This record gives sequence, structure tokens and C-alpha cells, in this order.
Amino acid sequence: MAKDSTFDVVSKVDKQEVANALNQAQKEIAQRYDFKGTGAEIDSSGEKLLIKANSEERAKAVEDVFGSKLVKRGISLKSFDSGEPYASGKEFRIEGTIKEGIDQPTAKKITKLIRDEGPKTVKATIQGDELRVTSKSRDDLQEVIAMLKNFDDADLQFVNMR
Repeated sequence: MAKDSTFDVVSKVDKQEVANALNQAQKEIAQRYDFKGTGAEIDSSGEKLLIKANSEERAKAVEDVFGSKLVKRGISLKSFDSGEPYASGKEFRIEGTIKEGIDQPTAKKITKLIRDEGPKTVKATIQGDELRVTSKSRDDLQEVIAMLKNFDDADLQFVNMR
């Protein structure tokens, strides 16, 4: 009897690369002429990021600077979840988080996608914040990986191919 082949679908972010992107963004914001005197800054406390500026446009510009630094460091913008700018006193703020792991609704979407559009021999099971995909055929698993590379709701990585 042939042994099943498996791989795991995860959504992980290198925290050191996020910290480096944050430091680069802070340096650029401090040096750029168009941010002088606008109170523009970006800070991190654990998983939360807080962007502050004196106008909504400046806050969005700071968010764009941070986003560009993430992309340069190889981190997908799908991993950065930011809210809408809101007024807080005389400044505008944007709160954001770096998403890690696959949440339940997204995991259910992925399993439904695999069940509906993937090969019939492939089974996907949710295990905490990961998915385990199993099949007898490695070719079917590679077909599923190719299909999931186009998934838009989360930044996915494929690990532990056995």
C-alpha cells in the first residue's frame, strides 16, 4: 500500500525582517523633507503598529513607506493588515497588525477551494493555525500548491513536503 504524501500550508512572517523594515521606515520618515514638522511617525508595540501624522494624507504616506520597506525585505503586503485613518485630537492615526497564522475563516476558505477545484484525491485538514494537505499522489499535491499560489486572502507558505 502506498504511503500518503503531505505538506503543510502556513502563514508565517520573519519578525526580524519586520523589525528591520520598521527601523528603515522610521529612518526614512525622520530624514524626508516632506515629513518635517508633520509629526509623522510609526511605532510598534508587540504585534500592533501605530502610524501617526497631522493629516490623513501624511498618515497614508507613512503607511506606504512602511509597505515599501516590507516588500523590499520579502514580506508580502497580505501580512500587513491596517485599518482606516481616524482622527485623535490634532493628529490622524492608523492602527495595523502583522498577521501570522491562518485564521479559521481563511482556513475554511482554503479547504473549500481545495475540495471544489483541486484533484479529488486531495484532503485538507485544519490543524490550529495551519493546514495539512494529504494525497497519495505527489503530482496532485503540486497541483494544489500551484492553485494556492494565486490565493489572495493570505500570504501562504508551503512546508514539510513529505
